[in-house]
Parts: sequence; C-alpha cells; structure tokens
Amino acid sequence: MTKINDNFLKLEQSYLFSNIAKKVEAFQKEHPNEKVIKLGIGDVTRPLPEAVISAMKKAADEQGRTETFRGYGPEQGYAFLREKIAEMDYRQKGIQIDLDEIFVSDGAKCDTGNIIDLFAQDNIVAITDPVYPVYRDSNLMSGRENIIYLPTTEENNFCPELPSEVPDMIYLCNPNNPTGTAMKKDEVAKWVTYAKQNKAIILYDSAYEAFIEEEDVPRSIYEIEGAKEVAIEFRSYSKTAGFTGIRCAYAVVPKNLCAYTKEGETVFLNPLWNRRQCTKFNGVSYVVQRAAEAVYTEDGQKEIQKNICYYKENAKRMREGLKEAGFTIFGGVNSPYIWLKVPEGLTSWEFFDELLEKAHVVGTPGVGFGACGEGYFRLTAFNTKENTEEAMKHIIEIYAKH
Repeated sequence: MTKINDNFLKLEQSYLFSNIAKKVEAFQKEHPNEKVIKLGIGDVTRPLPEAVISAMKKAADEQGRTETFRGYGPEQGYAFLREKIAEMDYRQKGIQIDLDEIFVSDGAKCDTGNIIDLFAQDNIVAITDPVYPVYRDSNLMSGRENIIYLPTTEENNFCPELPSEVPDMIYLCNPNNPTGTAMKKDEVAKWVTYAKQNKAIILYDSAYEAFIEEEDVPRSIYEIEGAKEVAIEFRSYSKTAGFTGIRCAYAVVPKNLCAYTKEGETVFLNPLWNRRQCTKFNGVSYVVQRAAEAVYTEDGQKEIQKNICYYKENAKRMREGLKEAGFTIFGGVNSPYIWLKVPEGLTSWEFFDELLEKAHVVGTPGVGFGACGEGYFRLTAFNTKENTEEAMKHIIEIYAKH
C-alpha cells in the first residue's frame, strides 16, 4: 500500500489564488459582457525591456550553431550573470558578495520554499501574519508544524515584534507582501541582533527592493552589520524586470553563515545549499540568464526603471483614489501593493464579493494571508494605467462619501 505525505492534508483545501480564480470565472460566466479588472495577483503587464528581448534572441541564435551551442549549465548559474549580480546589486552599494555565494534559480518563490530542505524538521519557524502563503505552506508540507505567528498590523505599524519564544528560522519579507509596508533599517537591524543572540537564521525576501523610495529602508539585509552571519537573501527579476513568465531569480548564501547539528557542531550552509541545488536542480537556461544579464546594461537599467516608474505611478493613483473613496490604506510607497481596511461590518471575503459584483474589480482578501489579515484587502499596481484609472473610478463612484 502506497502511503502519501499526510502533511499535505494539513493544508487548506485550495491555494488562495486558485479560489480567487474560481470566483472570477463564475462571475464572468454569469456576466459575459462585463469587463473585470484584475488587481489581485501580482503579475506584471508591461512588456519585457528591449535590451532583454535582444539578448534572448542573440542567445537563442547561439543555441542554433554548433560552435556556440550550450547544454547543461552550472547549477549555481553562469559566471557572467553572477558577476553582474555581485558587482551591481552589491559591490556598488558597498556590500562584498562573492560569486560562490550567489545561486541563480527560477524564482524566489521556489527558493523560499526549497531552502527549508537544509533545516531540521523540529526547528521553530517564525513568520509574520499576514504572510506570503509559500512560507507557511512549504513548512507545513515538510512536516514542520512548530510555527510562531508574528502579528503585523496597524497596531504595531506593520513591524513585527521580537517574539518571546525563540525561533530557529525567521522569515522576513521587506518590503512586505501582502501589506506593502516596509521596515526601516533600524527595525531590520533589531532582527539581525536578535538572530545573532539566539543563533537563528533569517530568511530575507527582498523581491520588491526595486520599488523602495525611502532612503531609510534597506535594499538588502546585508546593509546591516553582521547580517552575513545570520541571513540568506532572496531576490527576483519577476517584478524588477518583468520576468514573471521568464523565471529567473537568485539567492545569496554567505560562506560564513552556519547552523548546527543536534550535537551542537557548526555546519556551514553555503556548501549544503550548493549540494542541494546540484542534486535537485539543473540550473536556469542559458537564454534566460543572458536575458537577466541584459538587465544590468545601461539600456536595460533605463528600461526597467521606466517600467518600475509606470507601476509606481499606478500605486500613487490607487492611493489617491482609495483615499478619495474613504478607505484607510497602507503601503504602496515602497512597494507595488496597497493594503486597505475593508468597510466596517464586512469580512475580507465578503468585501471581495462586493467589489467584484459592484465595481467589477478583483483584489485579494487579507484573511487569505493569515488570521491577522482579516479585515484587510490587497490590491496590486501591476495592471495597465488605463485599467487602474478605470478601477479607481468605479471604486470612487461606489464608496466615496458624499
């Protein structure tokens, strides 16, 4: 008799965004002539930068010639991309990261879920609430149930407080998904100090660092002194360069970062992650890595900034429109996400249904990100300018106080 991993039975029946898709599909079947504006899932809408497209075409042409064809690449990523990452994402900002500390992958979602392969099942895990579902669900899938939830709400200014029960693994997303808020440098520094004192590891998701506007919000946890001793950083090209359909990201695992055996012996994590990747991952395609390399060219930088500014303008318009409609809102300054309070008397799923029915706008119920997300709602700035404007017009017409 074949037995299943019954940890999967402990998950919610359906993934959050699958539930949303089913609701939208049902609405569109009942209202085939109505336009639905989707501001729920954080998928980009702007085309890839021309520098990226050109690099992909050139790389694809190389694959068609015997003398330039490439088969399996290094599991850690090609040196040409890792060098650009080390130089432009870190060294130019005063942070020393070596090439063998960088591991190119097909997504931060994959990395943040896969990294737990390195850690013991009885580790205590701390995650914010509300939280990006992958952090929680991947740990539950692996049988890790000792999870501390850190409330991240208006009451604590969306900055999680240090827990009294000491965790072994700490997930921090900054700027945060779903709340759209960001911790300041001194707030992140408190977590670094806490992790060092308690021999904990911080799993730091900075997928939205390109949207940071305020100077006191760190773009990397390694801006904090001592962070390389306690933190793994995850970054992605999905939102930075529009790679949601291309798939490329990377993780930084410092060589002096360590965890411990049951007997208390020190084990460095960099070679363990390298071993894991070499065993379970065959690397990102050459064509995609050349595309990512093009992001760092002069033209590539100009083009991605143009797209990022486009989404920032959407976020600004959404903040203005939602305030005009009478909503209390958070986020949207250092990130592409707006976190709003739902009208009094409604749950976040009830507000989802109402917004879809009345305004034909789709968002994400806050409770889908955790218990502390109840009463809140997430909207994203990744649609077109025209659709964003139309969505705000509908919302203002329905909710604005006259």
